[in-house]
Amino acid sequence: MPETTPPNLDDAGLEIVTHFVRHRNAMVARAAFGELFVDYYLHLGAAQIKVAAEHDAMFKRALVAFALHCASRPRNEMVAWTINFQAPRVNLFLTGDNETGTVTGRVFDENVKELPENVFYSDVVRGRGEKRRSVVNFSGADPIAAAEKFYAHSEQRGARFFQLGEEEFALVTEHPDCDLAWFNGLTAEKVAALATEETLTLLERRVCRWHCGCNQDRMMEVLAPTMRQDPATLFGDDPKLEIRCPRCGARHTITREAMEAFVAVPKQ
Repeated sequence: MPETTPPNLDDAGLEIVTHFVRHRNAMVARAAFGELFVDYYLHLGAAQIKVAAEHDAMFKRALVAFALHCASRPRNEMVAWTINFQAPRVNLFLTGDNETGTVTGRVFDENVKELPENVFYSDVVRGRGEKRRSVVNFSGADPIAAAEKFYAHSEQRGARFFQLGEEEFALVTEHPDCDLAWFNGLTAEKVAALATEETLTLLERRVCRWHCGCNQDRMMEVLAPTMRQDPATLFGDDPKLEIRCPRCGARHTITREAMEAFVAVPKQ
């Protein structure tokens, strides 16, 4: 698979708009996700990845929640979610870089560990700081409900997701002194009408794109320790191997000759 080029920040992408709801002390993030869904499916096709229909529907809802969450967070954050479901037995992985406005992820449906409960893992790195991990248990098979549980127990504030159209969604989150009666009484219809019913202050317009950034060199960095210690474990008698990116599932073909040259070159 050819090396992936970084996204051009001037290119069009999914626009996520955030507003502060004055007098209610809440924030709303809203977007129509059709373009991001198309990019996701183009990626599946290019990587020759087949996802079960049930898992695909779950991943798209997780992608919605994740992208809206990222757009609500500081720009110097990198975020990763791993959402473990026991029924169906599947892991959904998503990761995003708020500085570049990119998201990616994949479905893991093989060798998923059996656990007593569903588990939501959130990892965050801000700037050059250390990684912070939150772990929350939840029930059910809806990624959006899992994200709301994560907000309540880890973020210590309320978050509600709403589907406003076939592919349009919104996230409303509590801020200090939020009008909780108003917040808890929100419906999709009320959220859709916020611009006419409430006083909104524009916060940001962010562009979100599907992009991983995996390439041959990064895959060879993953394989290098094993190649140095026991190349036969990697290649056996084969002249090449196929490895999938752990972040997005893209296929990369690595030749023995390329790996031998890679581990022989001193790293600066």
